[in-house]
Amino acid sequence: MRDLMQIAADANKAKRTVAKLGTNDKNRGLLAIADALEAHADEIIAANQTDIEAGRASGLSEGLIDRLMLDKPRIKGIAEGCRQVAALPDPIGETLWMRRTPSGLEIGQKRVPMGVIGIIYEARPNVTVDAAALCFKAGSACILRGGKEAFHSSLCLTGLMRAALAAEGLPENAINLVEDTTRESANRMMRLNGSLDVLIPRGGAGLIQSVVQNATVPVIETGTGNCHVYVDASADLEMAKSILVNAKCQRPSVCNAAESLLVHRDVAEAFLPMAAAGLAPSGVKIHGCPRTMEILGEAVLPATDEDYGREYLGFEISCKVVDSLDEAIDHINRFNTGHSECIVTRDYASSQRFLDEVDAAAVYANASTRFTDGFEFGFGAEIGISTQKLHARGPMGLTALTSTKFVVYGNGQVR
Repeated sequence: MRDLMQIAADANKAKRTVAKLGTNDKNRGLLAIADALEAHADEIIAANQTDIEAGRASGLSEGLIDRLMLDKPRIKGIAEGCRQVAALPDPIGETLWMRRTPSGLEIGQKRVPMGVIGIIYEARPNVTVDAAALCFKAGSACILRGGKEAFHSSLCLTGLMRAALAAEGLPENAINLVEDTTRESANRMMRLNGSLDVLIPRGGAGLIQSVVQNATVPVIETGTGNCHVYVDASADLEMAKSILVNAKCQRPSVCNAAESLLVHRDVAEAFLPMAAAGLAPSGVKIHGCPRTMEILGEAVLPATDEDYGREYLGFEISCKVVDSLDEAIDHINRFNTGHSECIVTRDYASSQRFLDEVDAAAVYANASTRFTDGFEFGFGAEIGISTQKLHARGPMGLTALTSTKFVVYGNGQVR
């Protein structure tokens, strides 16, 4: 097992080779990885089963077990993500602009690789492949540090990816896994100044805040998702029900699932029973305001500010009846995490106000928040969803993993 400093040295050596690879070579490596994952699906599932058994024995919630689980359809989806990344335009070398200055200089800006990208994440083995594929296509080496819950899955996936690159004559040290899953290894990774160009945490609020508060290397903050669905007075109520059920129930353990429902008072008596009926087959618990409790009865638990600010990651949701669009926007901007927010309405002016005034990385009119995803946005796989406002925001695809440099052409100018 390589220690962290050896991994950092290997990654920094590999980054120079990866940065010089042409598009065809990078795509060849990604397609080889996709084929290897599908060819060794049984091996991956066996390793993953070891993690699942250990997770259940240690009391992991079913939501986290769902995030951890790999089966053949999910492995096929991960492989397809690699192929989609291969099919995307290569951002490296793209000239963003070029102009001539009064002194006769030609000055331009172009995209270049980051160098070495670190990713710290939890029980999401798919991140192991998504991150590696995006970093490789973006011309960078990566250092991956997953959680102990997904250790055997990540170790198997990384071994297959490294072997696939080596078989194609490409640098296997472009993809590196930190096998030490102790807190100490994470703390050391946060302080790899000079060896790590950027660090990206992907996981729960605790992990993200730990990295943001303790890292001395540059960090891109990905966020938790307290996402809202607001049903406006003019909403198509059947559409609203469909969007709500999809956003809450289709996969509740992910960050783009809805965690809170807001309903305009004018449609509350009509819509709330529809919403409860739609959520009931999944056993969703509702934490509601007094008006919600009055309409839906004793099955509703009383909601507190803590409930309104909570990312449940399971079959629970908070609910509030609001008097106006203004109150809905104010409530969302108070309690949201800057991730994804939805309004269901037939009123164009209301939709535009919502899209303009809600502060989030992704805002929706009449569509489920579950679409906030790099794959769905056409980016291929994603490295995470950034809820900060510097450098990158929203689903982070290839261009979010690049930097820029200025290129200056002269003919002897001096100043």
